Amino acid sequence: MRSVLLVEDNRIDIINVQRAFRKNLLPNTLNVVRNGEEALHFLRGDPFEGPKRPDFILLDLNMPAMNGTELLAAMKADPKLRTIPVVVLSTSNEAGDRRTCFRLGAAGYFVKPLDFKELVEVIRTIALYWNLSELP
Repeated sequence: MRSVLLVEDNRIDIINVQRAFRKNLLPNTLNVVRNGEEALHFLRGDPFEGPKRPDFILLDLNMPAMNGTELLAAMKADPKLRTIPVVVLSTSNEAGDRRTCFRLGAAGYFVKPLDFKELVEVIRTIALYWNLSELP
């Protein structure tokens, strides 16, 4: 079973992604943090729990504290985190955002659909690919 870290600040989007995982009957463990700072704390762990390493990350871009591109840059600069695949799932359809994310090392970029049925399909596609993919 693959573990997934969802980095998303919008409560409704979190609920919809969780619902899309259930709708697709995905057995993946889905952990949620609300910004880049929380994600780094989750990934690097604390003295008592140690680091946690998801098999891949679903990343929103527009978040408070530390946004998605800042998190992606920090992860790819960290030798312990750089091999974790990051898939962007954002409302941004800006070409500049896509270029920046791929330049920073994103493994994929999906525009978050407004329609729940479309979101279910996007999550199914992402999960199918990563569940079949050989990871480092």
